Amino acid sequence: MARSASRSGASTPSPREAGRGSGRGAGAQTPPPRLWAPWRLEFIQAPKPTGCIFCQFPAEEGEANDRKNLIVHRSACSFAVLNRYPYNPGHLMVIPRAHLADLDALSPEEFHDLHEELRLAARVLRAAYRPEGLNLGMNLGRAAGAGIADHLHYHLVPRWGGDTNFMPVLADTRVMVEHLDGAWQKLREGFERA
Repeated sequence: MARSASRSGASTPSPREAGRGSGRGAGAQTPPPRLWAPWRLEFIQAPKPTGCIFCQFPAEEGEANDRKNLIVHRSACSFAVLNRYPYNPGHLMVIPRAHLADLDALSPEEFHDLHEELRLAARVLRAAYRPEGLNLGMNLGRAAGAGIADHLHYHLVPRWGGDTNFMPVLADTRVMVEHLDGAWQKLREGFERA
């Protein structure tokens, strides 16, 4: 990183270092640069759903509702849905239909179905996106990072070497190269073929 030297020979952080919280000197930091995304205003101003979306989405049946809700596959007790705010293209969630926060509360049938859906989702993601790896995990509880803590769910995130490039590292911004509708179509067809 570039540094500017003062007359005394001490270096001061560049604007980028100061903006990223370099920790060198209290009060000397500048605010981080802003990313303008005015289309997010629609989401911010829209009425927030009441109840649990992971219960509501699969209750709305039919292909048009599945497309709207980003559901790419349904099994007897679970479903796979695209994350509306993905970390990478193809980021899926696999969710039991039962509204439960505790993995131990799933019946043996629900537990088995959830994990068969998870295995199928990983296979479909590998075929559709050819990732070099997958992150697979579950955040149980708000303190663990669960955005919807009352309804457990797995995340599957396709990964490639270099997918954390300069944009998220320097600008705290992810560049999504595929529209959610294109990802929905690709994965829906992948599940139909599987």
